[in-house]
Parts: sequence; structure tokens; C-alpha cells
Amino acid sequence: MNDPIFAASFSRYDRRRFGCFALTISLIVALTVFSTFKPTLHPLTRTGDTFSLHLSISAVENILMDDSIINNTITAETEIDHSMLVINNAEPLNVAMNKAETKSAAQIDRKWRNYADLEPLCRALKPGANYCEIEGDVRIDPNSSTIFVVKPILETSAASNWIIEPYPRRGTGSVKKWTVKLAAEDAVPKCDQFHSLPALLFSIGGFTGNHFHDFADLLVPLFTTSFRFKRDVQFLATDYKPWWPAKFRPLIRRLSGGEILDIDREKTTHCYSRLIAGLKFHSELVVDSDSDSDSDSASGATMPQLRRLLRQTYSLAREKTIANRRRRPRLMLISRKKTRILTNEEQISRAARKLGFEVVSGEGAAENLTEFAQLVNSCDAMAGVHGAGLTNMVFLPEKAVVVQIVPLGAIDALAKLDFGKPAAGMRLRYLDYKIGVTESSLIRRYPGDHAVIRDPMSIHRQGWGKLREVYLDNQNVTIDVRRFRATLAKAIKLLRR
Repeated sequence: MNDPIFAASFSRYDRRRFGCFALTISLIVALTVFSTFKPTLHPLTRTGDTFSLHLSISAVENILMDDSIINNTITAETEIDHSMLVINNAEPLNVAMNKAETKSAAQIDRKWRNYADLEPLCRALKPGANYCEIEGDVRIDPNSSTIFVVKPILETSAASNWIIEPYPRRGTGSVKKWTVKLAAEDAVPKCDQFHSLPALLFSIGGFTGNHFHDFADLLVPLFTTSFRFKRDVQFLATDYKPWWPAKFRPLIRRLSGGEILDIDREKTTHCYSRLIAGLKFHSELVVDSDSDSDSDSASGATMPQLRRLLRQTYSLAREKTIANRRRRPRLMLISRKKTRILTNEEQISRAARKLGFEVVSGEGAAENLTEFAQLVNSCDAMAGVHGAGLTNMVFLPEKAVVVQIVPLGAIDALAKLDFGKPAAGMRLRYLDYKIGVTESSLIRRYPGDHAVIRDPMSIHRQGWGKLREVYLDNQNVTIDVRRFRATLAKAIKLLRR
């Protein structure tokens, strides 16, 4: 104690007591600091436990955000076992979470749940279309009808197989099933052919050959799915039918720069960095980009864009109808030869001419599609009984009128779905004419009190097969011309606005 003021204030004995007290305090402080940074030297207090736990939570969050540990292609089917995740040789995550504060534990659980809810590689679109979009190391083995996706072991340990039908309607019985399988590098076939372009796999099975299904099930969904690639995409077809690409080759070539590959006949493994299996399908003859999570609308996949593409492909001169009272509007009557025949077509033609129409007749499935498309495009209106022939409205100019004659059988909703709703998307005007009992040939096959006539919904409840047999395959129509004139007059009025 060299300070003179301090020495003058206290005796030697007092100064000795003060020194001992200071030394004791210093030892206590040192011991406290040492204990704080060495928690193993004392039992865990509430403060010490919380401090340690916050370090663990921080470590967990860092791991969860590390793409090398948890890749963001984990599917909704993947189950994450919290109890097996160990952080820096500490306690399993579920033990640490039990000790955590409620808010922190909820944050960790939410991060895991977000990974588990990520969209899987394959999913079902409404109304049941299979659709897979895959990027990475993708290998197609035609021999086993398998699409292998090479992934790290961590990602392939959970449920990772999908069975798909690459066609918009499942369960047709004529579409080959394909397997999409996550697999490690050592469990997949070696690549025989590498491709730089992305691939699009779809089926030409199902209901192809029916003019409506050719467009609704294949051409429109093919456009919706592939247009974003601007022709830089390779088409792979399963259930290949040579006549189908031949019939629609001019349109297909505007969607893909190469020929369709018949993948079923290939014997080697084809490898891609990106592949789509299946077609986007929202509704019959509808391009509904707004419902797509990947925003196809930004790539131009809209119904107006498809209609422009059809005009370019088939050299269609007219984009819109023009209201002109001095020109007779042109009406196409769709003829049918097998079922739902319009038995008094000539009478209807005469009535239409008297109202001011020029009338032409055409069958729905013409041999030369280009010539028929040009004939349809020259018309201002189209009328026909519900059926595939009305599909040709895709070639009509904008503001044209479509008149659908709806047969007996409570199929109004079906008729509206197939042609009423699509007409609006094509910027066409739509009218329907629902026939009465006396206009149906069924009244001559069944008594008036029969369920087929009196209670069509009882037939519906027997399934699609029965409904189709009764109301679609075995019914013809004889129009009440006087009543139908009112619908034709309304069509002319719409055209002359």
C-alpha cells in the first residue's frame, strides 16, 4: 500500500484486513467466470440450459438452410425422422426441441414442414391428368418404361416412385404406364445417348382418332405444355400411331423443331437434363394458364395465341368476322353419318337461307384438314348436333357464332363443358338449342313413361357406358324447324351487331 492518503487513513491492522477481503472477492469472481464457460463443472441451471439450447437452435437453422444437406426437391411423400438428426454430436433434434422455448420449437417445426410440403416431381392435375416436371440427371429406359432421376442417397431413401399415364385422362385402358423413379447413380442404366434439348413425353393412345379428343386431349394440351420452349423441345411419344403425327404434322412442327420419337421402339437409354412427362390439361379445349404455378401465361400459352398459331399453320385468311348487312353471312351445318344424325338437314338449310344465311355443309372429320380448316374459316357461323364435328370451331374467325344442338338426355352440362365454355375462350359467340322429346328418335323406341324419356338422371346413375349407349350412340334428331328459326335469327342478329 504505497498510497500516502490511504496509509494515513487506516492502521496497519485495518489495511491487512482490507487486503484479505479484496483477495477473497477476486477469487469468487474468478471462480464464477470459470464456471460460466465450463458448464460441465456444475449442474445445469435454468440460465445455463437456455444459453446452450439457443446455440443448438441456431445450428439447426443453419443446417436446414443448407441445400447440400436438404435439397429442395424433397417430395410431400418424404417422411423426415427428427429423432435421427444429430447436431454436432449433441442430443437428437427431438430431445433438443422438447427443451426449447415454445416459439423457437415452432419455428424449427415450420421449417421442416415447409420442406415436406414442397411440390413432388409428379402430381395429378384436374381432372386427373398425370404431370411430371423433372430437372437434373434424367435417364429414360424404354425397355422397362422407366424414367430414372439420379438423386443423392439422402433423397432416395424415402418413398420415391410414381406410376403415371402420360395422357390427360387416366384409366382409358389403352395408355402405357410409366414409372418415374428416384435412384442413386450406381442403380441406374448408363447413358447411351445424350440430348441437349429438353424432352416432352406423352401418349398417342387413349381416344385418339376421334376429332374432338385429338384436339382436346392432345393438340391443345401439347400446345399448353410445350409452347414455352419456342420449338426447342424434343417430343417423345409412347403408344405411337404413325397416322396421327402425319395428320397433324404442320401444327406439330410449329411446336417442336424435330420429328416425334417413337420411344417405345428405342432400345438404348436416352439422357436429358430436363424432362416433362404428361400434358397440362385443365378442361376440354381450354388453355387456362392462370392456374399454372409456373406461369405459362408469361410464355404466350393462351387460347388467342393458339388460334393465331392455327391461322398461320393452315393459312386461314380471316381473323374476325365483319358485321356487314349487305353481305350474306355464311353458316356451316355439320353433318353426321353414324349417330346423332340431323335427319332433316335440308329443311334446316332452306329455313336458314330464307333468314339470310348462305349455307354450306361439312363433315367433322375431313380427309384434308387444311382445306376443311379454310372452309370453316370462311364461315361466320356453325351449327350442329353435340359431337366431334363442332370441334372445328377452333378454325372459325373471332366473333363467329356457334350453335350447339343438345340432344335429349340431360347432357346440358356435358355439352356446355365440351363446347360452350371453350367458345368463350376462343372469343366466339355461343348459342344452344335444346331439343324437345318429340324431336328425338328415342320417343319412337321407348314409351313416354319410360325412364329414358321421363327420368334421364336414372340412366346417368348407371354410369357413363349406359349414358353413352342410350343418348349418344342411339339417338338421332329431327329439328322442329319453326322453333329452330328463332335460334338462327338470334345468330344473325349477333353477327350484324
